[in-house]
Amino acid sequence: MRQAKEPLSAGAVLGWLVLAALAPGSAHLRAGWRRTGLVLLSCYAVLLLALLAFVLTNDLGNLIGSATQDATLAALMFGAIALGVAWFALIVHSFVVLRPGRLAQSQQILTGTLAGLLAVVVVVPFGFAAQTASTSRQALDNIFQAPENEGEPPAPEPKPEDPWAGRDRVNILLLGGDADDNRVGVRTDSMNLASIDVKTGNTVLFSLPRNLEDVRFRPGTPMARRFPNGFDLPKDPGGGASDLLNSVWEYADAHPELFDGRKNQGPKVLMDTIGYTLGLKVDWYALVNMWGFARLIDAIGGVTITVEQDVVFGKYNEGLVKAGTRKLKGADAMWYARSRTYSDDYTRMRRQRCVLGALLDQADPATVLTRFNQVALATKELIRTDIPRTWLQHLVPLALKVKDAKVTSVQFVPPLINTGYPDWEKIRQIAAKAIEDSTRTKAAVAASASPSSSVSPSPKKSRKTGDDPTKGLTEGCGTSSTKG
Repeated sequence: MRQAKEPLSAGAVLGWLVLAALAPGSAHLRAGWRRTGLVLLSCYAVLLLALLAFVLTNDLGNLIGSATQDATLAALMFGAIALGVAWFALIVHSFVVLRPGRLAQSQQILTGTLAGLLAVVVVVPFGFAAQTASTSRQALDNIFQAPENEGEPPAPEPKPEDPWAGRDRVNILLLGGDADDNRVGVRTDSMNLASIDVKTGNTVLFSLPRNLEDVRFRPGTPMARRFPNGFDLPKDPGGGASDLLNSVWEYADAHPELFDGRKNQGPKVLMDTIGYTLGLKVDWYALVNMWGFARLIDAIGGVTITVEQDVVFGKYNEGLVKAGTRKLKGADAMWYARSRTYSDDYTRMRRQRCVLGALLDQADPATVLTRFNQVALATKELIRTDIPRTWLQHLVPLALKVKDAKVTSVQFVPPLINTGYPDWEKIRQIAAKAIEDSTRTKAAVAASASPSSSVSPSPKKSRKTGDDPTKGLTEGCGTSSTKG
């Protein structure tokens, strides 16, 4: 250990401190602490090279997926804290070895104050990283809890070598509900099934109307035994119907006696019912609270949408989302997607598709990361799901594939489907053809500008060539929410 012979000026001391913050050990070398300086620089270089090699040899999706695991988040949090403390100590020790005591008293006060500020500043990124990891753990713990279905066996653990167990597709039911303190039960007013190709990320979004009548249940199930001819209940006192598709969850939850006393069967029953309707197996569901959805949009800074015509909303029609292309805040985006004033369910479903398409386009990883804490806090109140936490590390890479893949949409609305007298076989045929087309498609585009090839004609009903219900996710939504 050897001290530098010539004294440094106040500017030089501060300059070497800044350099030490970027390249640990440089200030020690200047001060004559050669062995310590070389060790610090060597360790720093090895750390950077190891980090670079780790990033280059691993897929980005897999890295982000691994970061959803509790052990990884805990390691990141404590690692960030340890590095923050180490960098703080590094700045302090670098200041000491530069021997600021040889400066004039006024310069000692100045350099000491600025060195203290620098020591605090270098800790900020590590503190932010630790807070982000902690917030992530809390948000994920709140969302991905054990399923509420009584008597259900635990979900199988994914195998690292083949997490999808040979499956070609994953089907996730996306639901929108109006949770309210004055409302009993869960009514799923928005129902979309995302069927995702696990290899390409190509996705078909099947939208089912809330007012689908005469719902059929899978043979042999308790609901099928209770309603052998379809979901049918007496009219409500006010003349309303409580036997539509959006009431299946609520009815199943309210009648545990149909399930040998097991409670909270609503999610399972609705998943099975929609899967049976489409001829698919639904793997998981995610229920989105509409007001939580609005907070999520606010968390990413709003969403840009082209509103084709004025959309009126509110109990007394006092709200208005004006026509035009603009960035909507969460509340306006929610009302744009939900309002039925001077409109109908099917127009609302189209607007919901437009909002989903705009979010898929605009909520890129960079936006989410820069606003991560806001997004995490909003998500706590947003989602209820039965997706196991252990599956997240595989679903995240899949979600990144979807971001850059072909996403198409099928809406089972009139005139395609008569919601009062649905043709169940026709629905299954259309769903099967849409998935077949999605599987064959290799081009990676977010939303097609024109319909894909025509659906095969039903044995009972012929269809004109090109009369295809499969559309790009943002088709007809205006140019603002469409990817090129």
